[in-house]
Amino acid sequence: MEKRASPSSLLLIAALAMASFQPLLEAVSLSKANFADNFNIMWSEDHFKTSEDGQIWYLSLDKETGCGFQTKERYRFGWFSMKLKLVGGDSAGVVTAYYMCSENGAGPTRDEVDFEFLGNRTGQPYLVQTNVYKNGTGGREMRHLLWFNPTEDFHSYSILWNNEQLLFFVDKVPIRVYKNNGKPNNFFPNEKPMYLFSSIWNADDWATRGGLEKTDWKKAPFVSSYEDFSVDGCQWEDPYPACVSTTTENWWDQYPAWHLSETQKLDFAWVKRNLVIYDYCEDTKRYPTPLEECSLSPWD
Repeated sequence: MEKRASPSSLLLIAALAMASFQPLLEAVSLSKANFADNFNIMWSEDHFKTSEDGQIWYLSLDKETGCGFQTKERYRFGWFSMKLKLVGGDSAGVVTAYYMCSENGAGPTRDEVDFEFLGNRTGQPYLVQTNVYKNGTGGREMRHLLWFNPTEDFHSYSILWNNEQLLFFVDKVPIRVYKNNGKPNNFFPNEKPMYLFSSIWNADDWATRGGLEKTDWKKAPFVSSYEDFSVDGCQWEDPYPACVSTTTENWWDQYPAWHLSETQKLDFAWVKRNLVIYDYCEDTKRYPTPLEECSLSPWD
């Protein structure tokens, strides 16, 4: 973490990432609609609000409860994106989760793909934790810093999911590459359709400095804001949607989406040098024998 980029370098990274991804985005017709068109409230409807035009959504957390929502539809592969503005000020102990999961609850055989935004004491940086579950087994955490303050404005957080790889993007910059090996395995979630969820909840037993910093309820309610949900994916239809067996007709499962572009490789290398603060694949104390997926190159 000794090497820090200049503000001009950060702007260049974001511009290059957008340029490398633009050919794909130009071919996509993304769905953007009011909350009710895409989502249902999971719990605590009284902790959910929208702007007057219905385009901005607010989830709040107080000492009694948090709030969460989920898509009405399930998907298997595609592009999923949302803009979030996170809780500002003293948000220690607060977690805003934005994730995909094959079940409504934390079932023992679920597949799951996570963004978790870990709150902080005032003036300290937010941490972004990502994780992947296959058949109920996770433990594949990475943690990153961000190159901006995520509480001051909306930023996009996106997942590209196909049978070759999972990509985690922040403002079109790839921060994590999670590859498949093309064989039956216990680490890559590619068989179960998933809903998309988001929630805000109290996790002061672990979220901030390993649980040392507790939630200051005098600062409640804590509010996370959302806008511009976009999805272009294979919507699940029982027993098996036609789009899954013909995914190469879709941009998100064509060759350019199976690998990082040359520009994205530069962006990803910059992220690895400057922003990664934890990678389970490098935690030899926790995993003396590296897990199978850790041998797969993100550059291929």
